[in-house]
Amino acid sequence: MSVRNLDALMNPRSVALVGASDREGSLGSLVWRNLTRAGFKGMLYPVNPRRKSVGGIVAYKDVSVLPEAPDLAVIVTPPPLVPELVAQAGAAGTRAAVIISAGFTAEQRQQALDAAKPYLMRLQGPNCLGLIVPPLGFNGSFAQLMPDSGGIAFLSQSGAILTSVIDWAGPRGIGFSHLVSLGEMADVDFGDLLDYLAIDPNVTAILMYVEAITNARKFMSAARRAARVKPVIVIKAGRHPQAAKAVASHTGAMAGSDDVYDAAFRRAGMLRVYGLPQLFTAFETLAQLKMMPKGDRAAILTNGGGIGILATDAAIDAGITLSELGPETMAKLDAVLPATWSKGNPIDVIGDASPERYAAALTALLADPDNDGIIALNCPTATADASASAAAVIEAYAKSPKPLFTAWIGQATAAEARNMFSHFHIPSFETPEAAVRGFSHVVRYRRSQELLMETPPSMPTSFAFNAKAVERIIAPALAEGRAMLTSPEAQAVLAAYDIPTSGTEIASDAAAAAAIAERLGGPVAVKILSPDISHKSDVGGVALDLRGPGKVARATLEILARARSKRPDARILGVTVEPMIRRSGGVELIIGVTEDAQFGPIILFGEGGTAVELIGDRALALPPLNLKLARDLMASTRVWKRLSGYRDQPPANLDAIALTLTKVSQLIVDIPQVAELDINPLLVDAESAIAVDARIRLKPNDLPGSARLAISPYPRELETSLLTTDGTNYLLRPIVPEDEPQVQALITRLSPEAIRFRYFSTIRELSHRDAARFTQIDYDREMALVLTETGDAGKTPVYAVVRLMSDPDNETAEYSIVVEDRLTGRGVGTALMHRILDYAKSRGIHEVFGYVMKENANMLGVCEALGFSVAAQPDDFDSYRVSLQLG
Repeated sequence: MSVRNLDALMNPRSVALVGASDREGSLGSLVWRNLTRAGFKGMLYPVNPRRKSVGGIVAYKDVSVLPEAPDLAVIVTPPPLVPELVAQAGAAGTRAAVIISAGFTAEQRQQALDAAKPYLMRLQGPNCLGLIVPPLGFNGSFAQLMPDSGGIAFLSQSGAILTSVIDWAGPRGIGFSHLVSLGEMADVDFGDLLDYLAIDPNVTAILMYVEAITNARKFMSAARRAARVKPVIVIKAGRHPQAAKAVASHTGAMAGSDDVYDAAFRRAGMLRVYGLPQLFTAFETLAQLKMMPKGDRAAILTNGGGIGILATDAAIDAGITLSELGPETMAKLDAVLPATWSKGNPIDVIGDASPERYAAALTALLADPDNDGIIALNCPTATADASASAAAVIEAYAKSPKPLFTAWIGQATAAEARNMFSHFHIPSFETPEAAVRGFSHVVRYRRSQELLMETPPSMPTSFAFNAKAVERIIAPALAEGRAMLTSPEAQAVLAAYDIPTSGTEIASDAAAAAAIAERLGGPVAVKILSPDISHKSDVGGVALDLRGPGKVARATLEILARARSKRPDARILGVTVEPMIRRSGGVELIIGVTEDAQFGPIILFGEGGTAVELIGDRALALPPLNLKLARDLMASTRVWKRLSGYRDQPPANLDAIALTLTKVSQLIVDIPQVAELDINPLLVDAESAIAVDARIRLKPNDLPGSARLAISPYPRELETSLLTTDGTNYLLRPIVPEDEPQVQALITRLSPEAIRFRYFSTIRELSHRDAARFTQIDYDREMALVLTETGDAGKTPVYAVVRLMSDPDNETAEYSIVVEDRLTGRGVGTALMHRILDYAKSRGIHEVFGYVMKENANMLGVCEALGFSVAAQPDDFDSYRVSLQLG
């Protein structure tokens, strides 16, 4: 992550156009015209060694002879000249450049990056439309129009999309804070801009057109941060294989799996839409709503049966639930509607509905606790004025906290009504389907925000992960150059992470298999054992439900013969024998892991069994997972309804499934050599979940497991003990989301003075939103260590917290600390400061700073003892700024 010098790009005070020209139709002429006509108040400098002036303004031969170093250079020269021009601008003091020029070779692009690096100069592009900042009157692009000023930042990998958006938005009165064409993203990319725009108070929403992500970890970190503070809405192009090929041709980057991108957007809390109109509709809807719906239950109010049916179909397609009308609501509606009304949802108030009838029906629905929002529709009729009906709806809705979505159909008769709704900040659409889509966008956005903020249940500590055991299991295979683990090896890996397995035994021949079967008793399964055969059924290498040593021996001979016949090249080691696992009402599931080119390891969950590809019921998630994220993954599949209890079958043990997913997630974090993993089937019933069969593919990897993940996992290596001066031993570990209730409890135990020293105000408790923000951290940019005891997070008390939050460039970091009153004077504060400073040094942070109230003598004493400098603040008479240079 880096926002260094992005202020010079996104908020320039002076600009040089390198390659400026007044030759009609040239790129330099088009960009210069836009720069000079947009109303930019800063200095503009044309640079062209072949011209004395451009457009009547004195031109300069190069950036080095300008009267001042411009903040930003816009470059439109041929690619071979660009690296030298970047070096000249950087040497002159220019801090950013927009490279519009296209046609760069890989070598030329790298040369431009190398030229910028010594000056920490930021590069946008190359091969881009340019940059537009309407509030500044800045148009450093060759777009045909200057957009209106507003609060939307629009980031696009496609210049054509950006110009189309400008043209589309103008008549609709949609304004922008920034429009950025990223081009090939040689330097500045989505992650950088998300970091910058997240903290820009003038940006109300971030909209993105994405073709490919180049740095998944940076993107995920920045996107999760931005989505917590403002809407981030994204279109992802290249969803299908043919389109993905076009993306690769256009950007030079792989488009990747669309399912994986979808999982990444959900995890980041972003709202994904499909099409440019949806992009702006989603933003307008979120901006206008007074309150988010609490659920997904919609009541549809209409004066036309046809449009009500269309809305119903659209709602079902979008996963929206049509609310049930309870007896009280039915009675209210019967009292105000004709006897021929629809008597259900959608609520058809009949085509001759007067404005008063609309208002009365809406009032009844707004009071109904069984819906979460209303979709009001109107089609033109000769018996009622559309605008009068709209006015009645607006008046009836005036004081309601529920969300209302409207669609007044038509043009000549409905345009005025739609304008009325917009004036009163009520989302208004032109079709029933669009209104339903608006409701769906809001529901999905609310769900994504809840997922970001929801506190997961405590993870039990009754099991232990044994990474060393797994390393011993896989070492021989890696030494042999073998990619696939055998079935017994794979089951041993799962057992090391406390995942129950069926218990496989190895038999080298038929006699040994028969002896194992006799000892086990009951029916058994016999499967081929070969490091070269991973899909056993493909070679007839599986026999199930065998009873008695004789049948087992015959089946073993047949399996060995078939395998040798179909795979004469394979090394046959014998067979495995395992007890048949039977579960009355059991469900076969699959848990898988694969590696994505952009986002690294991906976890798959769905319905399993031999027909898994035909069933096609699966959902994806990015690790690491906790129990809440695991359950959300499970709920994204069709088999979830069956697992939750179906007809006369009891619910499956959902906790056991979720726990298995988190264990697999931890395995992937700890063991970087695991490239692929399949548990199929994972057999579950009301009591347990057991891995019946497993397949693991290895790949040599010397990097830590966490390095390949798109989201930084829990840094277990930071766990340590802390002995206080009174001899009490505590556990000091990184904070986890499950800690939220105990952090809340810590705040309630603090004295008023301790609270004031930490929060500079008097509070008695943290809101859930604040507590979630403090406990659900991104370990790539923030660290918090909690003083606690050994036990389940969320159940064991938290006694102290020390926090460090770094800037995106990892240059400086602000610390904060809170210690329970009864532990003061026992060396806890000093010990925690030592640990967090050691961590800061390990991350390469140059300066740690904080703010300490002048009355807080204890903290000031700790800081002075640690070597912090203490300085008064000219604008704050109550606190000091303390800082420590780490070098």
